[in-house]
Order: sequence, then structure tokens, then C-alpha cells
Amino acid sequence: MTDPVIRALTPSDAALFTTFEDSPHVGRAAFGHAYTSTADGGEYRPDWSWVALRDDTVIARAAWWGGPDDTEPVVLNWFDFADGEAEAGAELLRRAPFDKEYELIAPAGWRDDAAVRAAVEARVAAATAAGMKPLVERYRYRWTPGCPLPERTGRLTFRPEPDDTVILDVLRRVHSATLDAHARKAIEGPGGLEAAAQEELDFFHWCPSPREWWRLAYTPDGEVAGIQVPAHNPSGPCVGFIGVVPEARGHGYGYDLLVECTRFLVEQGAEFVAGATDRGNVPMAAAFARAGYPITQEWVHLA
Repeated sequence: MTDPVIRALTPSDAALFTTFEDSPHVGRAAFGHAYTSTADGGEYRPDWSWVALRDDTVIARAAWWGGPDDTEPVVLNWFDFADGEAEAGAELLRRAPFDKEYELIAPAGWRDDAAVRAAVEARVAAATAAGMKPLVERYRYRWTPGCPLPERTGRLTFRPEPDDTVILDVLRRVHSATLDAHARKAIEGPGGLEAAAQEELDFFHWCPSPREWWRLAYTPDGEVAGIQVPAHNPSGPCVGFIGVVPEARGHGYGYDLLVECTRFLVEQGAEFVAGATDRGNVPMAAAFARAGYPITQEWVHLA
């Protein structure tokens, strides 16, 4: 058997990516998302899309995604390979010059379906063989008009805060005791808590939604309770961030923040609101459930 040829695509042969049969179980295609190249007006750039070819047939492929203005990819969110070609998939990831996190998209409750579980575990194994390590599993939510619209509790007041230094200070406080795996990973890095807070702030600015939407939450006695950031990412309206400062925890304020964020986006005309939290973040998962957000996907993150 010949060794595979592994390379990036070009605008002239980007269609090669779609010659591989999409997985019916996991990945973006399983949820009706088609790969489209920027060469044809789509969202994936050919030079960030790689294939492994054996005898001119695609046996593995991976596509890294980034926003319209990004100069490098943000994340790997499309990766699959033919039966028996896991090593070709792993080798593709080893050779591609992108050290980015892998977001593996699976249906809710994926462990309960043997075929779906096998597909997830095969991709995790290939990514692990390429040198990645499991980081966290996350619930993905999607509120739609068919869901109940939660009522504001009235326990907190929300005010815009134009000063990024104030926002950064609140983020430091939120992340000083956090259940979020990505924040904890950033804190464990060389930049510590400061880097984790700055990373969050940078994400807020990266989102193509107004800076004026960000809100700090205050208790009746005027103390900061937390921050909520209604946002749009390139895919649409989303809960950009929910965070309660440590000294205000234990009162269920995460729910209040989520309700305010949801209703604000709906008032801006949102026809859906996406959200996410770590499986291990039990309080936030409970807030999403209480607010009427159904789990639509589960994402496995490897870094």
C-alpha cells in the first residue's frame, strides 16, 4: 500500500475536500453543515484545509476554521478519515502547521448510541495519537422561540461599563475561582490569572457585536455581582460570557445573568441564542436547564 500524500488544498482544487463521504454520526456534516471553500464564497480557507491522498483518493481530511478577519485559524472543527485510515488521519494532524484546539462535535447523549460512540472515540484516539490531549467536554445549547422565554428575576441591576480596565478586573475576580477548563488551562500557563482574564476580554472584542452590549451586574447594595456579555459570533447570537464574582456566589446569580443575556438578545431581534458550558460546571448547566435551553450538541475538546 502506498504512503499517503498529505498536503493543503489550493483554490483550484478545494473541491477535493467534498469528495470524501461525510460522517452521519459526528462532526459538522452530521448536523447539516456543508464544507464550503472561501474560493467559492464559503467559510473555510483552502490553505487551512488539508487532505491525505492515497492514489488520488481522499482518505483523511481536516479543516481549521477562523473568522473573516483572522490571520491564522482559531480552531480545528472538521476532522475525519476513512475506515482503517486512522493513522493517516493522525499523520495529517502531525504534519499540518497549526497548533490549535480540536472541537469534536457530537450529538447530545452520544455515549448512548454505539455507532456514534465508536465514531467519537475513533477521532479522539487519532487526535491523541497525533499528540493532542483531552481537555474538556462541553454542552452546547440553543434557545429558540419554541422554548419558554425566562422571566427576569429583578434581583440584580445591569449597567454598561465602558472602561476595559474595570471589565478586566471583574474577569480576574471571576477566574480566580473558576470551574471553566479553558480558563483554568490559561491560568496554569505562564501568564497566570492575568492572561486568562485578558484572553476572555480579547474574545469579547473579537466578536462582531457592539461593545456597548456588555453589562456588569450589581446587587441591591451596589456591589458587583458579575458580568454578562450578549454577543454575536460569526455564526450568530450567543451567550458570550456569564461570570459571577466569588463573593457573590451561592445565590444562583448565574441564572439571573443568563436570563438577562437571553432577553437582551431577543429584544435585539435574535431568532435563536446559542450557549455552552463545561459538563463539569454543574451550577451553570443547571442555570441553562432552568432557563429553558435544550442541549443540542456535546463537544469534546482536545488541545
